[in-house]
Amino acid sequence: MRTLNRQRGLGILYILGAALMFALMNLFVRLAGDLPVMQKVFFRNLIAAVIVFFMLCFDKQKFKIKSRECLLWLFLRSLLGFIGVILNFYAIDRLNISDASILNKLSPFFAIVFSLLVLKEKPKLVEVAFVLVAFIGALFVIKPTFGVETLPSAAGFLSGACAGFAYTCVRVLGLKGERGLMTVFFFSVFSTVVALPFMIAFYQPMSWAQTTFLLLAGLSATGGQFFITAAYRKAPAKEIAVFDYAQVLFAALLGFFFLEQLPDLWSIIGYIVIIGAAIAKWLYHLKKHAQRHTDAPSPDTENQPTPQESDENQNITK
Repeated sequence: MRTLNRQRGLGILYILGAALMFALMNLFVRLAGDLPVMQKVFFRNLIAAVIVFFMLCFDKQKFKIKSRECLLWLFLRSLLGFIGVILNFYAIDRLNISDASILNKLSPFFAIVFSLLVLKEKPKLVEVAFVLVAFIGALFVIKPTFGVETLPSAAGFLSGACAGFAYTCVRVLGLKGERGLMTVFFFSVFSTVVALPFMIAFYQPMSWAQTTFLLLAGLSATGGQFFITAAYRKAPAKEIAVFDYAQVLFAALLGFFFLEQLPDLWSIIGYIVIIGAAIAKWLYHLKKHAQRHTDAPSPDTENQPTPQESDENQNITK
């Protein structure tokens, strides 16, 4: 029992580290200043592509893809993930970074919707309720109007939708046996290559400070992915995933101290509603898991995430 608690504690610590890394990524993207979004997307993914490339060089299977069937899902995951990053960066440049973070964190709720459409997994009524409550919370953050001022918030909302679909694709890849490392590499290379011509066409010269901030954004995002991977090796998603919402708190603190940003009352209400829905969803699944395992499973199996959980969570890309 002590070992299990220690593993869970490490898992929580690692996922908090991932939340901090992704919050730092948002900060560095904003600090890079008024640069084309594609330029920021290129540098953010280039760092990850280079690091994962060298990791795969030392992997037994190298750059081998599991099967041809996985290619379609790798492409869909990369395309939707790429669009999601563009929308997220657009939102980061125009909103409080905490607002952009919470809207992107709608992705687990969108994943429930897309799992129904793609995997034909029918959610329970209570899970549908969690989705509806989270979307209501998003309205407090977006504060919808009929003017162009709503566009950044809408972009943040849609970035969560794209990420939710991308996570569904990752889950499909996990079920088909594709390696998480290859999924990250495919996405990073795809995003870098597609962003390259746009970056060249609209390139703006950068100062050393801007270059440094974009490199730090790439390193932070890659570090966040490694922390996520470590977290879900220590404990199942159902036990620790909710702590990833600490990113919103980290983003709010970083935005306050470095950008003098302060979320308004409506946004704070939205944060409470969305995070509350996430916590309720987390408690609901913990209770369900406990009911299914009243016969006291062995520690070895209890502490290991399922292939779906591991692959679904370790590839989270912002």
